[in-house]
Amino acid sequence: MHIAKRLAHRGAAALAAASLTVIGVIAVDTAPAAAVRPPGIPSASTAQSELNDLTVAAEQNGGYDRSLFPHWSSVGGGCTARQYVLLRDGSNVETGSDCQPDSGSWQSDFDDTWTSTVSNATIDHVVALSEAWGSGARNWSTAQREAFANDVDSPQLWIATTSVNSSKGDKDPAEWMPPNIAVRCDYVKAWIHVKHLYDLSVDSSEKSALQSHLDTYC
Repeated sequence: MHIAKRLAHRGAAALAAASLTVIGVIAVDTAPAAAVRPPGIPSASTAQSELNDLTVAAEQNGGYDRSLFPHWSSVGGGCTARQYVLLRDGSNVETGSDCQPDSGSWQSDFDDTWTSTVSNATIDHVVALSEAWGSGARNWSTAQREAFANDVDSPQLWIATTSVNSSKGDKDPAEWMPPNIAVRCDYVKAWIHVKHLYDLSVDSSEKSALQSHLDTYC
């Protein structure tokens, strides 16, 4: 799908987000603006049904290497997946001819902060690449892993500040949840949906945590 078509339905939400003035080297602040979250987050009832359908199996992480998931590939319109998400979910984003954002502000919903420093607006794979590998992606082709790592049409890619992205790492919801309680329901629903969409398994502690988080936050 061409980038202009993909972004058309997201424009109004992005423009509603408040802008932030750059202060110092990295400008971070909270802002009382509506969150701009990735597309495709299901309802709680759909997430529950999808969770029920997931296969429970132990993870098999041997052989993982990040290079096995070609990421930040082109998604059309001259934009990489990373650039696309920054444009899709940012506020007042200005880009150069290479689609790289030159200015704008971005909300990291995981920790409820805003940044106007492009390098501090990282893109998080909600289901980490290593988590996917251990849950079934080890059996995929390179093309399938590339599609997963650059999926801008599901709730797989989220803007996150460097610090919260580092804190999350490759942890699953039994090991880590966003410090921003207000996003936890959508986070869990997104995790479940991505696992269901790609037919990835969950381990027993992960499934128990997902069910508990659904019951608690949704």
